[in-house]
Amino acid sequence: MLHTLYNALWYPALPIALLASGGRDPANRRQRLGRVDPELAKDAGAPRIWLHAASVGEIEGVRPVALGILGDFPSAALFITTMTPAGREVAARGIPGARAHLLAPLDWPNAVRRFLNTVRPQIVLIAETELWPNYLTEAHRSHARVAIINGRISERSLGRYRQLRSLMAGALARVDLILAQSEANADRYVALGADRTRIKITGNTKYDLEAGSAPAPVRPELEALISGHTTFVAGSTAPGEETMIVDAFRRIRERFPNLMLVLAPRHTQRTAEVEELLRDANLSYVKASGLPAPAGADNPPVLLLDTIGELRALYGRAAVAFVGGSLVPGRGGQNLGEPAAAGVPVLFGPFHENQLPMAQALIEAGGGRPVIDANELATTVVELLADEEKCRACGQNARRAFERLGGAVGRTLMHLRSLISLC
Repeated sequence: MLHTLYNALWYPALPIALLASGGRDPANRRQRLGRVDPELAKDAGAPRIWLHAASVGEIEGVRPVALGILGDFPSAALFITTMTPAGREVAARGIPGARAHLLAPLDWPNAVRRFLNTVRPQIVLIAETELWPNYLTEAHRSHARVAIINGRISERSLGRYRQLRSLMAGALARVDLILAQSEANADRYVALGADRTRIKITGNTKYDLEAGSAPAPVRPELEALISGHTTFVAGSTAPGEETMIVDAFRRIRERFPNLMLVLAPRHTQRTAEVEELLRDANLSYVKASGLPAPAGADNPPVLLLDTIGELRALYGRAAVAFVGGSLVPGRGGQNLGEPAAAGVPVLFGPFHENQLPMAQALIEAGGGRPVIDANELATTVVELLADEEKCRACGQNARRAFERLGGAVGRTLMHLRSLISLC
C-alpha cells in the first residue's frame, strides 16, 4: 500500500524532480527518464551489469570494485549511473572500460522500467546509501540479481527510514546480497527488514583507495602555484564551514606567513559563494580553473579548488589536512581516507558519524583528531606545523591507520564473483 502511494506521488513530483536533477538539458532529461540509446546496449556482451553510485565520492569508492569486475569478466558490459553530472564525469575518467556512463533514472517506476528494458542487466549493484525502492523492486522483477555494495545506513537515516519501514522492508526483500561496511550498518539493515542471512561484512572499499601506491601527480600549473609553500588543505567543505576555516587560516598565517590554503568546497556549484566569502575576508585567491595565472600576477595565499578530481593529489602535497562536512551537523563527514592514504595528519569536526571507523582508527593511531571550531582548528594546525617531527609522525600514523582498514575490495569481489557466476 505504501509502495503504491510512493509511486502515485511521483506523478505530481516528476516535473520538479526533473528540473532539480538537470532536466533542462535535453540529453540529461532523456537519461533521467530512463531513455538510453539502444545502440549502447546492443550486442553489449555478458554478463550485463548495472552499477549505480550517488556521486564523486561514491564512484571513487567503488572504482576498484568496478575495475576488478572488468578484470575478472573481460566480456562484461558495465553500465554506470550516477545522480550527478560530476559523478558521471569522474566515472567516465576513472572507469573507461564501462559500456556507458549515464545519469541515473529517477525512481519513477516508468523511468526505471524503461532503463531496465533497454539495458537488460543480469546484475544490479547499488552503492552505499542509494536505497531507491523502485531500483530494487523493478530490478528484481526483471529477474536481475541485486546487491548493495559498500552498504551503510547512518543512525540519523535509520530514524527517517523507520517511518517508511514497510516500504523499505519490501524493497530490501528483493535484494540478494548486502555487503555492509560494518556490523553496526548490518544491524541497521536488519532493523529495516533485511534478511540477516543475506548480509556480509566486507568493510569500506574507500579504505583500499591508493593503498600501497605512490601519491597521485599534481597538475603542473598547480605544482607551480604551491611550490615553495607550506600547504594546508581543507577538502570537501560544506556551507557554514568555510567561514570557520578562513578564520582559522588567518590566525595560523600570523605564525606561518608562508602558509597556503587550498580550499575545496564539496560542491563546485558553490564556488561563487565561497569567492564572496574570501573577498569579504580580504584574502586574495586564485581558482584552479583559472590556472596558469597571468604572467607577473601576485602569488595569492588561497587556492580555491573549483575543479573535479584534483583534491586527492593535493592532499598528497599537504602538510596538514582538514576534511569537511563535519564541523556543522547534517552531513556526517566526508572521506577521511584520502588524506590518510597520503600520509597526512587528518583533522575533522565533531559531526563525523558517517566516517566512524576511519575516525576512530585515526584517533587511536595518533594520525588525526577532531576539532570543534575555528579556534581549535587554528591551535591544532599551529601545534603540528611548529613541530616538524611530530607532524611527520602524525602523517605516518594516519597512513598506517588507513592501511589497517584495507582489504574490503578483495572481500567485496569475492562475494560478487559468486553472485555473477550464477548468471
